[in-house]
Amino acid sequence: MSGLLEGETALVTGAAGGIGLGIATAILREGAKVVLADNNVAGGEAAARALAAEGEASFIAADLRQREAADRLVDAAVARLGRLTLLVHSASPPRREADTIMGVDDETWDAMLAVNLTAGFRLLRRAGRHMIERAIPGRMLLITSLHAERPRNLPHYSAAKAGMTMLVKECARGFGAHGIRVNALAPGAILTGGVKLDPAIKDEIALGRAGTPEDIAPMAVVLLAERFSRYVTGATFVVDGGLDLCDWFEPRL
Repeated sequence: MSGLLEGETALVTGAAGGIGLGIATAILREGAKVVLADNNVAGGEAAARALAAEGEASFIAADLRQREAADRLVDAAVARLGRLTLLVHSASPPRREADTIMGVDDETWDAMLAVNLTAGFRLLRRAGRHMIERAIPGRMLLITSLHAERPRNLPHYSAAKAGMTMLVKECARGFGAHGIRVNALAPGAILTGGVKLDPAIKDEIALGRAGTPEDIAPMAVVLLAERFSRYVTGATFVVDGGLDLCDWFEPRL
């Protein structure tokens, strides 16, 4: 039996680890050819080598803080794959609890918005142009956050993710006439290598535990697969185990 994404070609950013790698792994196992991208070269190359044992996977280094990097990345992925039908933008700089309104510096602010929002726009625009020119009914997925709508005194992160939420809506509307779908996932408290969670957070989650990248990836597959979501675009889907049902803590200034 063929996979849900058999014959698809995908670019996944932030794929050296965490949610990005979880999604890249899931879509490869559903039959897609995948290019992983990250600024963590050693981690990205190792992840691609591991996935290559299961399917067609390769790695392209990209520092999305650089304005032109997003365009170059899409072009490189198209050259590598022949065409691009799926795009997942999961890359984001590390989020530190000390980066509050009074604590975040200009460099950290600029990097967060550059990687999440500016690069997100440029990736979608470049990939969209490619898909339109080749009449590809592509699918794009951005990884946002609960903080897109719920402030937590992490202004750079919340602002970047809120901007991505509207970017999804704008691109979904703009690309819809070409059969291109654009959606977002908003994860909750997810255990990844770069995130440390307060152990007490599980008491605030309805399902009683923090999530993992493997909890996020199946929903990504659903939104990228025409079989299940061919009439879904411009939407953000929360995958948080019920965290947003509770009043979880907010860092002070």
